[in-house]
Amino acid sequence: MQEFDLIHRYFDWAPTNPEVVLAGGDDAAILAPPPGRQVVIATDMLIAGRHFPESTAPDAIAHKALAVNLSDLAAMGATPLGFTLSLGLPETDEAWLERFSGGLRAAADRWGCNLVGGDTVRSPQLTLSITAFGSVASGTAIRRDGARAGDRLAVTGTVGDAALGLIVALQPDQVPAELPEADRAYLLDRLDRPEPRLATGQALCGQAAGLDISDGLLQDLGHMLDASGLSAEIDLDAIPLSSAARHWLDAQPAAIDQMLGGGDDYELLLALPPGLALDPAWGLTVIGRLDDAGPVGAIRERSGRPLTAQRGYDHFGEEGA
Repeated sequence: MQEFDLIHRYFDWAPTNPEVVLAGGDDAAILAPPPGRQVVIATDMLIAGRHFPESTAPDAIAHKALAVNLSDLAAMGATPLGFTLSLGLPETDEAWLERFSGGLRAAADRWGCNLVGGDTVRSPQLTLSITAFGSVASGTAIRRDGARAGDRLAVTGTVGDAALGLIVALQPDQVPAELPEADRAYLLDRLDRPEPRLATGQALCGQAAGLDISDGLLQDLGHMLDASGLSAEIDLDAIPLSSAARHWLDAQPAAIDQMLGGGDDYELLLALPPGLALDPAWGLTVIGRLDDAGPVGAIRERSGRPLTAQRGYDHFGEEGA
């Protein structure tokens, strides 16, 4: 199959977002956010065997590739506009492409984000790079350098599921024998199909600081503390965990270190002013507070025990999917 035939067959979609003026068929796309809004841009690359197991289903790969970029938009409080896809393929497998494009279309339609262009090439390793575009009201974007001493620290969803899901996928002999199959399936799904918290990010524009948890709770918290010049105290008992993660911890309490240091959660980690009333619809759990009582970047438990030694995901480290 020729390159342009492949593009037209699997990725030639008509735009549905009115802010997408031109999505394809020319040298570049045209986006037109309304006056008073700023453009937000995020890009992420995923490589088979590094960012997802090579056995991952094509539709799940597509979902994750788009979701991780939209999570970056969510972390800034942005509304998605469109995205480009660059796809490196070892071979032209029509069955694989059918499932991949179907999964990508479903995710794009669900989150209102149009495919507006990209490129396809032959590559020795399956490689995907998505660049997502969004918009936010001028001057209201959520940033990691906007936290203040006294802010509450909160997270969306649950933490650590994806790190455990990676163990299920790659090291099944390390999974507690008593962990139910339903829990294993749930953890795998959290690894393969993260949910960008777009509505929460948009609701908190101009009211919060923060970022998404892509490289691990403690490492990403460290990024926010460094950017804002603060330290933090967290309550480990308050960190929200899924029932599957709790079942795992009942059997292997030491797994908490992997859960706090592992990446791929794609939840939001937010610094909230003390006087801000929390809407239950935001799905937030308060897990600590920020202060300037310690060295910049220092994280400690309520007992005072330092937690800065935890290492999160490192793209140039030795670990991979």
